Amino acid sequence: MIKVLDEHERTMAFGEVALGQIKSLRQTAVPRNYEIWYVYATGYNSPLNKIINETLARNGKLTEADLEQIYETYLSQIKATDRIDTVGARVIGEIDDVMTLISDALGMSASYGESLSGATQELAIARDREQIKVIVEKLVESTRAMRDTNKTLEDRLSLSKNQISNLQQSLEAIRAESLTDPLTGLGNRKYFDRSIDTAVQNALANGEPLSLLMFDIDHFKSFNDSYGHLTGDQVLRLVGMSLKQTIKGQDITARYGGEEFVVVLPNTALRQALTVADHIRRAIMAKELKKKSTGEILGRVTISVGVSMLKPGDDTDSLIERADACLYAAKRNGRNRVICEVDPEYAAEYHGQVA
Repeated sequence: MIKVLDEHERTMAFGEVALGQIKSLRQTAVPRNYEIWYVYATGYNSPLNKIINETLARNGKLTEADLEQIYETYLSQIKATDRIDTVGARVIGEIDDVMTLISDALGMSASYGESLSGATQELAIARDREQIKVIVEKLVESTRAMRDTNKTLEDRLSLSKNQISNLQQSLEAIRAESLTDPLTGLGNRKYFDRSIDTAVQNALANGEPLSLLMFDIDHFKSFNDSYGHLTGDQVLRLVGMSLKQTIKGQDITARYGGEEFVVVLPNTALRQALTVADHIRRAIMAKELKKKSTGEILGRVTISVGVSMLKPGDDTDSLIERADACLYAAKRNGRNRVICEVDPEYAAEYHGQVA
């Protein structure tokens, strides 16, 4: 009983620390934030604690984007891994059960073989009809038992095949979920990191063009500050929906983090990429944002877009760096526009950063 009380008090203490952190930093008391601070209080996830401490020391606060990135990087992937381990254990258990059944069937088969061999010898020396009848009855009994064993094995293998197929589908679903941003339904940062590396390698190997769009929702913080985080989430979903409707085929879309999104365009030169970027910008701007609770018109959402194109000798980091510099050039030069690396605004931004 003492151990139960100690465990209760210990977990309540962690909970109080978590709520205290949320209160002192004036964060929303949503389950995600509570989980982050609860895990922080336990000290069990040292990388999580380290990044939180570093961010607080540098900025004095954690933004919603920071919290989301921390959760995505240090907690959600652990959950997916745990679920994969659980399903994997079930697959192994299923295989173990089938192997045991097969082993039993093999033993039965060996026994049946011995029965046939013995019956052959007995028939060779049988002297009358009654002896033959007894031998045949034994054979029939052994054959029936073997048939029942085979039927049981056949049924179990069929069931196991279905169960393993279902578990395989579960693994695929978990894998897809681990690469998906739950709010927008687009790929998440992990999905983007994997996909762009592959796309860049393929483009360089095949000598094909590849372009990258990085864009940011203009004045996103003001949506959150003026209308609350639920409206901010609605803005993010609107952008995600627009991307799904606009981008098709082999192109890769993902939420990069916070209010930033990325689109990888394989086999696409800069001029085509600029057309795609402006099409996305116009598609998002065409949608009117309404507050769900009141129907109030909140205005239109605009984005700033930076576009870069893969060059010989490039790597993923340099491609992203140039697109990012173009994005900030677009923001500094009035927002709601597309800027690429051949524009003079980019040159000013890039050289200013280098300096």
